[in-house]
Amino acid sequence: MIRVLVADDQAVVRGGLRMILEAQADLEVVGEAADGSEAITMAASLQPDVLLMDIRMPGLDGIEAT
Repeated sequence: MIRVLVADDQAVVRGGLRMILEAQADLEVVGEAADGSEAITMAASLQPDVLLMDIRMPGLDGIEAT
């Protein structure tokens, strides 16, 4: 099982990605973050295999966070 964390400032986008990813038998969405700071914190605690991050978010964007 591949553990995925999704980071995007738009809740609709996060929800849509979750639906698409969880439809795959080998993927599990372990969390959703609304900005880069939250993504960093969640990644440290959840230890996902993959982090899908939007590059344009308020505050700490995806590029700065990675």
